[in-house]
Amino acid sequence: MSQHARAARLLASGLLALALGACGLSGPDSSQEVSSAGSRTSAAPELAATTPLTDPRDWTGPTSAVVEDPEVHPVADDPSPHLPVTVTDAQGTEVTITDTSRILALDIYGTLSRTVFELGLGDRVVGRDISTQFAEAKDLPLVTRGGHDLNAEAILALDPTVILTDTSLGPWDVVLQMRDAGIPVVVLDSHRGLDNVGSLTRSVAEALGVPQAGRKLAQRTETEVDDVRQQIDKVAPRSLADKLRTVFLYVRGKSGIYYMFGEGSGADSLINALGAYDVADEIDWSGMRPITDEGIIAAQPDVVLMMTDGLKSAGGVDGLLERLPALAQTPAGENRRFVDMSDSEILGYGPLTAQVLNALAVAIYAPEAVS
Repeated sequence: MSQHARAARLLASGLLALALGACGLSGPDSSQEVSSAGSRTSAAPELAATTPLTDPRDWTGPTSAVVEDPEVHPVADDPSPHLPVTVTDAQGTEVTITDTSRILALDIYGTLSRTVFELGLGDRVVGRDISTQFAEAKDLPLVTRGGHDLNAEAILALDPTVILTDTSLGPWDVVLQMRDAGIPVVVLDSHRGLDNVGSLTRSVAEALGVPQAGRKLAQRTETEVDDVRQQIDKVAPRSLADKLRTVFLYVRGKSGIYYMFGEGSGADSLINALGAYDVADEIDWSGMRPITDEGIIAAQPDVVLMMTDGLKSAGGVDGLLERLPALAQTPAGENRRFVDMSDSEILGYGPLTAQVLNALAVAIYAPEAVS
């Protein structure tokens, strides 16, 4: 990776932490089963089993994308880590891990903890971040406070033998404090996108001494993603003019935070995989930046993707359009074409990636299947 690319990823991670840290997730609940309009929304069937719209713009009103099977399905039953293991993490730090009996895996989307569980090491995880909301981990104690701030006292109280994290959570002084306390801390790549789902999985597994399980999980995830993308290719418009102009908005209404995610944010990878047209490149919108009227007007989205809690925080579609009048004047606003998805899933890019893509694709191309 070039020096410019590394700098861009670090900048994106910092902006993401700033934006998401302003307001945390609400914790495990059934919100992902309730649409932004307040009506029940069923889990998405396989895209191949639906009847897509002839014209992908032929729908109005918001809908929610809900994965069909959020349960953990480990690739191995209680694998035996081969320890000690020494790895060089994403920051170039050499870390030796001798004990994986008490694991903390912490990042802004809960991707790392989900990966540890899917590797078959879930019974060794002793705590969670606020974004780790799947049922198998819901009873674990939180080590983040006020949203996404690491709590040193809570972490030390759990006596972890290894910590996996990235630069998406802070304060960074807490991470350094853990190292000073003698806890091995492995800092992984903060970038989330389709381009590194497999490599991130393998990095987690290598640090925990289960590389074989890592290869198996990475292969399973990549195969599932490839299968879904093939199904999406069959229904998504081929002509650039026919593709749905799509943007990703990150909103925390109570905190007055309204961001549009652009190139390098992870949202661009998601939009492209859905066979939609990522407007960010056209309007030169990079990273995560506060929404402007000019940006919205230039984007003229047909569809808006959002996190469920974010849309709720703005008062739903009506509240959002009232707060952002420029958005109301776009095709998405005029037709109320908003697709929301669980905050802890939509940009996670972990073992659930294929299901996330499938659920979003069904919501966009066959919304009647989940209404």
